[in-house]
Amino acid sequence: MQLVEQISPHVWILPAEHKSDRPILAAIVGSRRTLLMDAGNSPAHARLFQEQLQARGVRLPDLLVLTHWHWDHSFGMSEWNLPAVAHQQTVDALRKLVGLDWSALESTLQALTRQGMASAETLQHMQEEYGADRNIQVVVPDLIFAHSLHFDLGDVTCEIRHVGGDHTSDSCFLYVKEDKVLFLGDSLGPSVYGGPRTYTANHFLRLLESIYEYDADLIVESHGQPLALTAFREDLNEWEQLARLVEQFGRDRERIVAGLQGLTQVHDLTQAVDWYMAGLEKKPRNL
Repeated sequence: MQLVEQISPHVWILPAEHKSDRPILAAIVGSRRTLLMDAGNSPAHARLFQEQLQARGVRLPDLLVLTHWHWDHSFGMSEWNLPAVAHQQTVDALRKLVGLDWSALESTLQALTRQGMASAETLQHMQEEYGADRNIQVVVPDLIFAHSLHFDLGDVTCEIRHVGGDHTSDSCFLYVKEDKVLFLGDSLGPSVYGGPRTYTANHFLRLLESIYEYDADLIVESHGQPLALTAFREDLNEWEQLARLVEQFGRDRERIVAGLQGLTQVHDLTQAVDWYMAGLEKKPRNL
């Protein structure tokens, strides 16, 4: 079972679990209120975090922010019943999911896959998470921002900032200033809906530049482990080199692969080359 961890003076997280695609959930605890980052992929996921926070005497959240609209980050909202903050594009996407027949999960997800809002992996993970219980209630956030928004929680301040990217164009960072913790959501990931996985070099490099502009000591990706800044830089160094090779050589796959020789992550990076090649062919889309 996932166990809550305190990763900084004001930040508690429930680690990711990959079997049913549960992302990291975080509670940023100030002297006046607690901010929840992401709602979880189901009411059961949300309840687990609630129960573990209570067991450790941590103040429960008063307010929720979403890093993006994907089901694994938002479908636990009904269990929290909190004022919810999200980017305009996040709200627009979730509105499209309201009123769908989730009891017919397979056919609903097939239709969403055709619309570029789900995938075969979505069905697999949702079946694992929900089982026979398909009582899914999609909640639309009621507090909307366009670029960024700041929160004073009492002794600790946070910023939610829209950054976009390949994974989904509504992706946001959440920065906890006093603790120097930066949550990336899934912003660095490839696109996962609407066809084969894709990356674009300029999106990836722009996001890396944005990350390194923050005064952050700890970097947290939603489906990974929290990493100190130095470890994060080391982990992303070869991926950055690949993105720069793609910028330099474009569709010349042979020259890109040749440039990868000697890199320790060469197997994963070779797969990523395919994502970049697919990205060069893919027409832009919002969500």
